[in-house]
Amino acid sequence: MKKITTLCMLFLFSITLFSQGKVQTSIIIENANIFDGVNEKLITGSDVLVEGKLIKKIGKNLSAEGATVIDAGGKTLIPGLIDAHWHTYYSNAPQSILATGDAGDVAITGFIGAEQTLMRGFTSCRDVGGNPFSVAKKTDSGEYPGPRLFISGPPISQTSGHFDFRGKNDVPRNLTDPMPYWERVGLIMVADGVDEVIRRTRENLRMGATQIKISGGGGVSSSYDDLDVQQYTFEEMKAAVDVAKTWNTYVAAHIFTDEAVQTAIKAGVKSIEHGFLMSDETLQMMKDNDVWLSLQPLLDDEDALQFDNPYSQEKFSKVTSGTDHVYKRAKELGVKVAFGTDALFDPKAAAAQGKMLAKLKRWYTPYEVLKMATSTNAELLMLCGPRNPYREGGIGSIKEGNYADMLLVDGNPLKDIDLVINPDKNFVVIMKDGKVYKNTLK
Repeated sequence: MKKITTLCMLFLFSITLFSQGKVQTSIIIENANIFDGVNEKLITGSDVLVEGKLIKKIGKNLSAEGATVIDAGGKTLIPGLIDAHWHTYYSNAPQSILATGDAGDVAITGFIGAEQTLMRGFTSCRDVGGNPFSVAKKTDSGEYPGPRLFISGPPISQTSGHFDFRGKNDVPRNLTDPMPYWERVGLIMVADGVDEVIRRTRENLRMGATQIKISGGGGVSSSYDDLDVQQYTFEEMKAAVDVAKTWNTYVAAHIFTDEAVQTAIKAGVKSIEHGFLMSDETLQMMKDNDVWLSLQPLLDDEDALQFDNPYSQEKFSKVTSGTDHVYKRAKELGVKVAFGTDALFDPKAAAAQGKMLAKLKRWYTPYEVLKMATSTNAELLMLCGPRNPYREGGIGSIKEGNYADMLLVDGNPLKDIDLVINPDKNFVVIMKDGKVYKNTLK
């Protein structure tokens, strides 16, 4: 009887520990050459001990009772990649969905796309436009595969601005008119005047936004604004910034051109999305005010985005004519540059996420490319401060105490960055939150 009682007590004790989160699965990745996301020199022949979601220890000859061991065999272990300008909902959905689809179509497409994003090695993404909070809820639970998401919520635009996707005859808009469908479901949002901008910004934060995204200038995919148009006055931009500050976070702004960017900087915007047509003067202003440039290696090449609207296609060509200049000058002037893809309305463009990253070799060394897509991008994402929903650990580097978001690469991307183009072949292990989603070493 005493023996049975003891066994029962041990069983109950183990159940209690499990319920308190103290019983954790352990994984050891041994014999890896580690790029930690910060330093160019690899840590050779080392092990990484993972307990639960976090990296517990890095060193040689590590052991843990009951741990699952993955022998890296001298392959390169790198942090999970980060896309700083991603659209969970827009990336895989065709543009026609805005005319013929509904919120269910968009959500299902985004949910399926989330797994594909993770399997390309992107373990974190800053979602700068949309309403994928439900996708994040599912993927954060660990039940379903997908990257961790830093979500802006519906991007906020003025009437006739970049996110005004209403039909040609939907204006003038009366105060008594019902809110358009895509605004009601939070895919986009139109707000005019300081009071409306304040209200919509607060609504996004109430939804759980980690940062705010506004349109500060003309866009490519939109139909009623040319690239030179400044969207939002200084007062309206400042209103969004002021609200974000009260929540201890920041504003990112979609803008291409000088005057609009300079207005945004004066208003306190901390991340300029795109900025392809900026001059050296504006880039220097960004540097002086510690403003990030969230830039995408978009070129008018074989991977150019394709639009049904000839007007948008023409604007895309204009925008990409400035890509080369802005990358070169931003690097020379020391502007903080983040990597993103901004894949839109095309599953093929979304699937080229790794290929887009590799295109940075035109301006950067492989080390600089990998650092930008890991620890540098993480620095930008952390501007959201206490709005960060992932505060248990850090991201973007292989470091004790950080989340165990790691990729094992068959080859050395510090020598051959093109390895990231083919994740199916070259990423032999994909881990996020300490959970192995892919292991072809078996």
